[in-house]
Amino acid sequence: MEKILEVKDLCKTYIVNKRQNNVLRNVDFTVEEGEMVAVMGPSGSGKSTLLYTVSGMDRMTAGTVKFCGSDISALKDDELAKLRLDDMGFIFQQMYMLKNLTVLDNVILPACKSDKRKEKRSETAQRGRDLLRKLGIQDIADNDINEVSGGQLQRACICRSMINSPKMIFADEPTGALNRSSSEEVMEELAKLNEDGTTIMLVTHDSKVAAKCTRVLFIVDGNIKGEYNLKKEDTLRDRERGLNNWLMEMGW
Repeated sequence: MEKILEVKDLCKTYIVNKRQNNVLRNVDFTVEEGEMVAVMGPSGSGKSTLLYTVSGMDRMTAGTVKFCGSDISALKDDELAKLRLDDMGFIFQQMYMLKNLTVLDNVILPACKSDKRKEKRSETAQRGRDLLRKLGIQDIADNDINEVSGGQLQRACICRSMINSPKMIFADEPTGALNRSSSEEVMEELAKLNEDGTTIMLVTHDSKVAAKCTRVLFIVDGNIKGEYNLKKEDTLRDRERGLNNWLMEMGW
């Protein structure tokens, strides 16, 4: 399978009060097309920094990150912004949406800013409505964002992440602000996207969320200490049990 993401000797260092804070240290891993990879680890271990750095939202200090064969460290800011807009999708714990736009307008905004497709706005809007329908929230398309539930809004964020048909979705605690029921609904939608071929990398502290992925990377103090492969043929309960046993072995 094609390697979507290749990370080699990745380092990220912050200078705080003239002191050096090495958040990521010589991180190596790859993500292949069609995978759904979870990143887990203790608080402060570098999970979110890893996600932001490999997706180009934050600049690396050293090392190499190749996205679909392109070295993102060599890209200029405007080239990197275009890559993120056209070929990456993003979902965050906090559901950042513009309050003066409807749900549908928020969903299609990235497509309106992209040159990836040459289409009329009506065609873009229809694609947005199709995505909302696919995730079962077509009835909130014309609502303001303060008129819908958290679970509905996060599913709309998934639609927004998909509007430009990205090669990979990056998600930072996508269920962290949701209750258990909404969390399960959102993870079901992400799992469906993955089954349809979308590559996903997500940060989570929830083993129930991670158990729905294909692989888990465990990071401690900026280093990946191990990885765990989940078997699709196993029941979800068996996947959760096996993952939790492994996490305890890793010191979770």
